[in-house]
Amino acid sequence: MGLEMDTMASAIGVSIPVLRFLLCFISTLPVSFLWRFIPGTLPKHIYSAFSGALLSYISFGFSSNLHFLVPMLMGYGSMILYRKRCGIITFFTGFGYLIGCHWYYMSGDAWKEGGIDATGALMVLTLKVISCAFNYNDGLLNEEGLREAQKKNRLLRLPSLIEYIGYCLCCGSHFAGPVYEMKDYLEWTEGKGIWSFSGKGAPSPYGATLRALVQAAGCMALYLYLVPHHPLSRFSEPIYQEWGFWKRLSYQYMSGFTARWKYYFIWSISEASIIISGLGFSGWTDSSPPKPLWDRAKNVDIIGVELAKSAVQLPVYWNIQVSTWLRHYVYERLVPKGKKAGFIQLLLTQTISAVWHGLYPGYIIFFVQSALMIAGARVIYRWKQAVPENKGLAKKFLDLIGLAYTLLVLNYSCVGFLRSEALGLSLAAFSVAVPYLGKFLKGSSTLVDEPILPDGNKQIFAMSESLSGVFKEDLAWGTYVLLKNTKTISVLISVQGGLCVRGYWSIPEDVSSASVLDWFETQIQQYGLSDLKETLYFPQSEDDGVWKMVPKGTCSLLIQPVLGTHELSENKTANKTKGFILVASSVNYAYTDKDRAWIGAVANKF
Repeated sequence: MGLEMDTMASAIGVSIPVLRFLLCFISTLPVSFLWRFIPGTLPKHIYSAFSGALLSYISFGFSSNLHFLVPMLMGYGSMILYRKRCGIITFFTGFGYLIGCHWYYMSGDAWKEGGIDATGALMVLTLKVISCAFNYNDGLLNEEGLREAQKKNRLLRLPSLIEYIGYCLCCGSHFAGPVYEMKDYLEWTEGKGIWSFSGKGAPSPYGATLRALVQAAGCMALYLYLVPHHPLSRFSEPIYQEWGFWKRLSYQYMSGFTARWKYYFIWSISEASIIISGLGFSGWTDSSPPKPLWDRAKNVDIIGVELAKSAVQLPVYWNIQVSTWLRHYVYERLVPKGKKAGFIQLLLTQTISAVWHGLYPGYIIFFVQSALMIAGARVIYRWKQAVPENKGLAKKFLDLIGLAYTLLVLNYSCVGFLRSEALGLSLAAFSVAVPYLGKFLKGSSTLVDEPILPDGNKQIFAMSESLSGVFKEDLAWGTYVLLKNTKTISVLISVQGGLCVRGYWSIPEDVSSASVLDWFETQIQQYGLSDLKETLYFPQSEDDGVWKMVPKGTCSLLIQPVLGTHELSENKTANKTKGFILVASSVNYAYTDKDRAWIGAVANKF
């Protein structure tokens, strides 16, 4: 079986852990289909809980699944012990534990290195337990003062433990969602509410399921076609820095467009799984004869996203169920009674959404920027409202402006989200429009003094080819930050067998571009830099030693070792050199404490 998994994983180009997850994810379809044939309410709850737990165990392993128990037990315990405040208690404890797991796993690193962790499923589960607790809390309140969503979803009784577990793990829906309400789950399982089909049979889900599967296949086909032409790794390659403004902007646009089809595929599979179980049913149309609606599991409206006339519409079309959750359990609950929501509520909601996704700077950049994007869209909307009704052409023109604004800003800003593990790549992408963002983030009221670029040097950006994509991005981030935020004209990072050289260097004329890295490796070995234990700082130029490898006109040179630790015995450790960072400047006494702080931060990254 292990050999078969290895062969299959190699055939489709993924690791075995990711393949195992994908198989479990696809298995939610037959598991959900079989739910329809389980007789009785209690057996259905047991089946929901057991099937979800089994798929989760196969996908993530035993220890990872223990993480699911923590928010589930904290949420259920708060409902038992302190109903009056169980919603807010579960919110902070659930999010607190999720943030802790994000920090511990730095969610996304395992995926990018071919592994997998359970934080994605934990994200969905966290939303479920929080909404359940809030709705049980709302069951104590007078109905007159509640919003429509609160009236619809409030719980008057405490769900039993087996109902609660079944809701949390039902048919593996915690893999990728969608998020749904406890009241809907209970009515679906018990055949009540809109699932009470007395007098007429239950509608067939097979046509809607087939539609979702065909959509999933089309999305994956388009993604596989586009991704080789617009890989996200291009942002860390030297060629990207050589492109002009319009080419870089268009590449960012196409990268964002390409990446979305992967999410469309995942959500289409999830939608098909929930539809075929029956939970995806959402009512009947008003037509004659009435037709069934299957919108409960819908997580994305592809046409709506790609042709949105306003950024305000994006939450309505993209990640629909999570957007609905954020509106009901964050945005609306932040608004004081009798007042209207404003930009602060929007910004806080987007910040919570960013933290829910993970702790990478790219997430924060994207979601905070999305709040600004939505605020900008509202300005365009006000312009449109100010146009008289008889000026139809002007209104259509503003619709086109809104469409162009939405697509441009969305695809521009999502680069930070998609390449979330490297702040440097986000800054490199954003440097198309904000070239001094790195210096602004430094907090200085003025730009860093620009060093003089000596004659006889040429600009290069070279990196070892044999490194993983993630490692290349880390090296690109490190060199970018140092060049932008210190008085450096040349930077070299040699760490863990990888080498990245960037800036202005004096390369001998007989060294070809293909041999540049080999030349640097020879210099590193010649001067013994790989075994450096302490920082070397030369505030003024010298004539011998390592100065022979640095660029012409260098006046200050700093070399900082990158140190790790290794165990000598059970209670003793020692520092071990993992590499070094070399920075050179054309300014005397260039590296102040503030500059060294930047250099130290980059060294600590490795």
